[in-house]
Amino acid sequence: MSSSIASARFSVLDRSRIRAGGTGAQALRDTVRLAREAERLGFHRFWVAEHHGVPGVAGSAPTVLAAAVAAATSGIRVGTGGVMLPNHRPLVVAEQFGVLESLFPGRVDMGLGRSVGFTDGVRRALGRDKDDAEEFADQLAELLGFFRGTSATGVHARPAEGLTVPPFVLAMGEGADVAARAGLPMVIGDLRDRERMLRGIDRYRAGFRPSVWSPEPYVVVSGTVAVAGTPEAARRLLVPEAWAMAQARTRGSFPPLEPAGEIEARAMTAKERGFYEAGLDGQLAGTEEQVADALESLLKETGAQEVLVTTSTHDREALLDSYRRLARVVGTRQADGPA
Repeated sequence: MSSSIASARFSVLDRSRIRAGGTGAQALRDTVRLAREAERLGFHRFWVAEHHGVPGVAGSAPTVLAAAVAAATSGIRVGTGGVMLPNHRPLVVAEQFGVLESLFPGRVDMGLGRSVGFTDGVRRALGRDKDDAEEFADQLAELLGFFRGTSATGVHARPAEGLTVPPFVLAMGEGADVAARAGLPMVIGDLRDRERMLRGIDRYRAGFRPSVWSPEPYVVVSGTVAVAGTPEAARRLLVPEAWAMAQARTRGSFPPLEPAGEIEARAMTAKERGFYEAGLDGQLAGTEEQVADALESLLKETGAQEVLVTTSTHDREALLDSYRRLARVVGTRQADGPA
């Protein structure tokens, strides 16, 4: 095992993807099942996401789902990747995480993002109409103030006040600046756009201000990692998600995951084919040896302390096998650093 891989943490983010012919309830139960397996394999943390009004995603209430995951596991850290802070009042978010930390002490992470909805209709239903970095920074400061007992509102968040729930900022572009000024760990995604990712990491490190939450920069890179017995099998794991993204780009709807064989046999328009092929390119996919090399390169290039894996595919057993193979590649050794 390389020194970069051995010194990094590896964690899992699951978005509770619905499979074609399946239900949201099944997808949520699959998330809990995956969390148990991630814990057994030794991954450091298991996070769940927030999506609203998306046909192919059941994960709409991350703190509720995080509670179910924490109750079904015993030691793995559990959190959100993330709660979209513009959709909620900071007081309510503080209270929710205060309850989680009180029930599962020392295991809860608070990943926070600033996306405001997938479509105009969803944004209207949430009462949001823009993605404002400065407003997010103010909301973030208010939220953290509730934990520190320093909120300018004069309100005390019960039972959050006095508790330590590690916060992380999901960031690209201006979000990196917000994370740096607040002195918080940053989660940055899209392995396919390395230049943009590296620019965000550089901005974050250059502007980082030490805080009570983190004395130094802490970078988590997030993206798809698919591992199988052959390169072809690993690439096929990417097919359902790539097709769903192509549908989202061409038809405005992110559908449930379909079997890879059905997608590969489908006639696609030129536009669909373009987005589909783009979704397959640039991902970390291959055999255990190939993925080990790719991760080593990624960690050296970014200097990241942690990798958050977000793989989705139709075949549940193939997905579990991919994580088992990944655990062998990385040894799931947990390094020192933020919780």
